[in-house]
Amino acid sequence: MSSAFPSRSRTSRYTLGAEAVLAVLLVGLPLSLGGAPLWVHGPLVVLAGLACVLACVGAWRQRRSLHLPVLALPLGAGALLCALQLVPLPPGLLAVLSPEAAGLRDFVLVPLGLDGPRPLSMDPPATWRELARHLAYLLTFVAAVQVCRSGRARRRLLSTLAFTGAAIAVLGLVHALLGLDTLFGVIAFVHARPPLVTPFGNPNHLAAFLGLSATVSLGLALSSEGRTRAVPYVLASFLGGTGVLLSLSRGGIAFFVFGVLAFALLLARTWRRWGMVLLCLLAVLAVGGLLASEHLAAELETADSVEELRQSKLQQWPELASVARAHPLGLGRGAFESVFPRYQTRPVINTSTHPENAVLQLATEFGVPGLLLLAGMLWGFGQLLRREGLGAEEWAVLAGVGALGLHELFDFSLELPASAVAAWVALASVARPEDRQRAEAPRGHAPLRVLAVGVALAGVALVALVPGWSTLDRAEAELGALVTTRAPLAEVRARGLALIDRHPADHALQDLMGLAHVNAGRAEAAESLAFANRALFLNPVDAWAHRVAARALLSLGQRAQAFLEYRLAFEAGDHSLMWSEALGRARTLEELQALTPDTARHVVTFASQLQRAGNPEMLLPWLAWTRERFDAVPEAVRLWELEARVRLERRELAEAEAASAEVSRRAPDALSSYLLRADVLHAQGRGDEALAVLEALGPRFPGNVERAFALARLQVELGLTRRARESLQQVNPFVSNESQRAQLYMFEGASYEREGLRARALESWKSAVRMQPSGSLWFKVARLHESLHQFDAAARAVREGLLLLPEEQRGEGEAWVARLEASERQRVEARSRSRVGSGAEEDLLLRALGAEEDMGTLEGEEP
Repeated sequence: MSSAFPSRSRTSRYTLGAEAVLAVLLVGLPLSLGGAPLWVHGPLVVLAGLACVLACVGAWRQRRSLHLPVLALPLGAGALLCALQLVPLPPGLLAVLSPEAAGLRDFVLVPLGLDGPRPLSMDPPATWRELARHLAYLLTFVAAVQVCRSGRARRRLLSTLAFTGAAIAVLGLVHALLGLDTLFGVIAFVHARPPLVTPFGNPNHLAAFLGLSATVSLGLALSSEGRTRAVPYVLASFLGGTGVLLSLSRGGIAFFVFGVLAFALLLARTWRRWGMVLLCLLAVLAVGGLLASEHLAAELETADSVEELRQSKLQQWPELASVARAHPLGLGRGAFESVFPRYQTRPVINTSTHPENAVLQLATEFGVPGLLLLAGMLWGFGQLLRREGLGAEEWAVLAGVGALGLHELFDFSLELPASAVAAWVALASVARPEDRQRAEAPRGHAPLRVLAVGVALAGVALVALVPGWSTLDRAEAELGALVTTRAPLAEVRARGLALIDRHPADHALQDLMGLAHVNAGRAEAAESLAFANRALFLNPVDAWAHRVAARALLSLGQRAQAFLEYRLAFEAGDHSLMWSEALGRARTLEELQALTPDTARHVVTFASQLQRAGNPEMLLPWLAWTRERFDAVPEAVRLWELEARVRLERRELAEAEAASAEVSRRAPDALSSYLLRADVLHAQGRGDEALAVLEALGPRFPGNVERAFALARLQVELGLTRRARESLQQVNPFVSNESQRAQLYMFEGASYEREGLRARALESWKSAVRMQPSGSLWFKVARLHESLHQFDAAARAVREGLLLLPEEQRGEGEAWVARLEASERQRVEARSRSRVGSGAEEDLLLRALGAEEDMGTLEGEEP
């Protein structure tokens, strides 16, 4: 009579189903942009829960107990810590457990009426997502341990990981061969330009995943029975290693090599054929290094000193340590992105989403419990290293995961599901129960009991994704849309408070609320200042907060303080605000002085922008004040030079000469001093002296394009057109960019125009506009066409120029086009009315005007 349960020696179809689900995770997560998109969390939780359920049912059907390794405890403890960080606490208890969180509540939330209990986490939606991820990893690990009790299933799962890495590498190579810079020719990475285009937008994450898969492939190759079966794994290892090198990730390459060497040393303890490992490694490094040698050299040049490495990633470590000290119980798992700006001491362009250091990640987000959690994980990993009877594939897994863990000291690959799931499944293949434990009595856990717990945990993870669906980007985009569309202030305020309640540490939400209130006028200016102050509490170097404060203070009539806020916004990195808004609103010298930056380098840029604003009555007194303030710094000569230029524009020649003399005294050997002196002499009508000054600079500055252009311009103005072209030809080999090339053609065209050779001038100006398209250049080409009676070509040139102008500035140009088209029609009609012969002669005469002009003699210049 047959039993209702299958034999323990056979694999249950439910276990096979769990294996299939795990394989889907190993393949699907890397292809899903490395698991980075938010929508990946839903399928991850569902598939992890399904794998756990199938594994438990399979164990029950086979009458086996479930084995929970030591490494499952840190995963469970991490999920528990996430849950504890989400428990709302009364204000008194919150102040005891986390003074920083209590301070944020009192300063940011209570004034807005959000005075309820708050959790330890400063970004609860992010912590909810982390809770779901930790539970999904736990369920995946438990299911993988049960599946890997079968040797064949274990090898199939590791093979899936190995071949997935190889496929990702092949995908990147195909993109490189086809010259595609977008994924599949469709998906473009917004904030990254990876050297090797794959679903991993971050090359460090790509290198981490491929390093693990390539090391596992190597172990599978060495544990295969026969060379024929080892060939696919050797090829997968080769492709994965090549992908690591082509990723140009310095840390990824270094720790991949470390992992393979560690594998070789570990394997040498039990097997003498470990030299094959080194041969495979050398082959991968040789071929991959040959393919990526040029790019690798350029990449390594960016970190050729300890100082550059410190500035690249290590510079933030002291700040991160201060965050960890301020939050002994953590700021909330996943809350780093929103909280860290509060502790930054300098303006940054990009927001740091992770500390890029696993130890500091856990120390800041989990606090002291996180460090204990890390210690537990390291202890569990050490227990695996001490196990007996490990084969090549197990040693490869331990070496690969160990290298990945060390890579996390400089990256955050394990914060994304693709690498994390791959690492936990690989570890499960080693953490499975030993052979002697399988035959013993049921020492593990009852499958049905674990099944019930697994279903409950999967349900909790799914529920956690509901509040975790809100992200900083979505909240800011939603509120920003309301502010941009000028929605009613009451609606903006209601929605903004709800979003601030979800993300209390996000300074951008405070900025947007302040902007909405300042847009409402003077009546709401005081409230907008309050939002700006809260934003600066959350991010002391927030340029947008200073922008909001400046506008609010202007509305309240506090102009002096408003311009100080504009300057603080500039120092916080918002330079465009200074040029586009602040300079135009300054009315007095005192306001300009309040705007002036404290650094000489920025003062020179400020002065140039002020000159472009076209207000010399304020510029000259400001220059006098600024020169006195920065008289001792080298940049002061630039201020004197600017004053001389302004004086020249105003035809104040005596003052310009005095300023030029001061420039020459401070920088006697600088080329700019001589060029300025020549311009002053030319403005005074002493063109021959100016020409002599510029020509004398030739031996001192040979090949200098700026000197040659100044000389050619002066020669054209003096009528020495042939010599001007000779000056341009002398520096032609030294022209280094399209802008300079366009200038060269413009000077050449001006020289031909001065001689009356309009046809040749037209060709030069057309070359200039091809190099540097602009409305003014197209209009210059159009005028030359018109002078040659080429009305149709002139109209086309005007249309090209109009395309480069704003809509409101096209009216005069469109009238010009209409006039040219009318002239062309008149010419065609006159030609059709005339006789064929005489009409042809007239047309040939008009077309030949430019060519005949080139037959003229050169005047005003000696041969």
